[in-house]
Amino acid sequence: MTSPIAPRATRARRLPLFLLLSATLLCPAAAQAQAFAGPDWTATLRGWMAAMLALMATVVGLVSSLHHRERPASFLIGMMLSWVVLRAAAAPSAAGLRPLLLTLLVLCGVQYLLRQMNWKRSWIDHALLIQCLVVPASLLLTGGQVGFLGALWQAVLSLELVAAMGWALWLRRERLKTGADEAQSREFVLMAALLLPTMAALVLERLLAATSESLWTTAAPWLNLMLPVLMLGLGLQLVNSVAHARVDAERHVAALEQRMNERIAEVERSHSQLAEQKLEQVTERERKRIAADLHDDLGAKLLTIVHTSESDRISTLAREALEEMRLSVRGLTGKPVHLIDALGDWRAEVVSRLGQANILAEWKSPAEDIEHTFQARSYVQTTRILRESVSNIIKHSGATHATISSAVQDGDFILTIQDNGQGIPSELDGRLDRGHGMASMKSRAKQMHGQCLVESGPGWGTVIRLTIPL
Repeated sequence: MTSPIAPRATRARRLPLFLLLSATLLCPAAAQAQAFAGPDWTATLRGWMAAMLALMATVVGLVSSLHHRERPASFLIGMMLSWVVLRAAAAPSAAGLRPLLLTLLVLCGVQYLLRQMNWKRSWIDHALLIQCLVVPASLLLTGGQVGFLGALWQAVLSLELVAAMGWALWLRRERLKTGADEAQSREFVLMAALLLPTMAALVLERLLAATSESLWTTAAPWLNLMLPVLMLGLGLQLVNSVAHARVDAERHVAALEQRMNERIAEVERSHSQLAEQKLEQVTERERKRIAADLHDDLGAKLLTIVHTSESDRISTLAREALEEMRLSVRGLTGKPVHLIDALGDWRAEVVSRLGQANILAEWKSPAEDIEHTFQARSYVQTTRILRESVSNIIKHSGATHATISSAVQDGDFILTIQDNGQGIPSELDGRLDRGHGMASMKSRAKQMHGQCLVESGPGWGTVIRLTIPL
């Protein structure tokens, strides 16, 4: 719901411009009026000043119409136009309009200076509007003669303007005490440089008018220029503040876009992580289901074959298949394996298999205590590489002695299998990956982000070195 105060505030802003336009239309002699008495160069300077104020009023009007926060600038426009029309009404035939124009100038100036600081009082608004009626009416009652009453009103209006300037400057100073940035400090210095000389000029002009007419006649052309200079400075300050606000807004928008892009990237990363976690959870459940099926169904059938088969070969093959199935199930369950437990399992299996083949097995464990763990998949792959290596020693090397050593070095687990057999045949020289399952062992090592190196030669055996990061 619209507040009833808003229309009154809008009418209060528009009334000075309406009265000013009415005064202009009621002054047919204003366009032909000459500048007030004074040197020719003063009249020329005032003419240029009036043209610049009219242009500045147009610019400020455009700015205030585009930016809602700068709507109080309509009072600055009224102040500028009041001065322009006041100069045009310097002819004797338009003397009756000058008090009204002067009160309009003061009204607009006071309202702009105070509202620029967000300081508004209803009694001031009412007093200024009443003054716009009282001043011309009181002069009309005297028969249009300015005389003492006109001089008195001029002094009162000048002092009102000086008081508004001083109060606006004091409000800015108080704002600086509560904490201000460098831009506000510069703005205060600029406003002080504009307001203080104008205040001094207005006071000095009234003092000279009351004490010495000759000095007033000499100094008035100079002193009267301070007010239009102030209005030009206020207009430039307004346009400059709007320009800076535009730059700050663009920077703020750019910062918001950057933060938005960062948040979007963060959300995308989080979504990707959640998707990966979900996929991992689904995969883990499926692995466990497959492991359970293998263990319960296939494992039970293989175990039955081992115990019921009358053929030793079939029983042996079933037992080997059962061991391989159990190893696969262990890898599917995903449970980490302590390295020391894995070494114990590997040692028992290797020594047993080589001993059955009449090959002396020498097992060398790490000297220090081991507290590392193996991922389930790494344990399975390492076990298969070790089994393939032992199978090669038994089937192809013709060795009588084999040494298996392990060590942990620089965050890597190193397993070395060495035999004293006949080595890999010379026809496979340079193509070791193609013989005795070497390609499979290297592929398994690569899946664990490790490497499997093979060194061999006819007559001096074979060395397989497996390196896996822990």
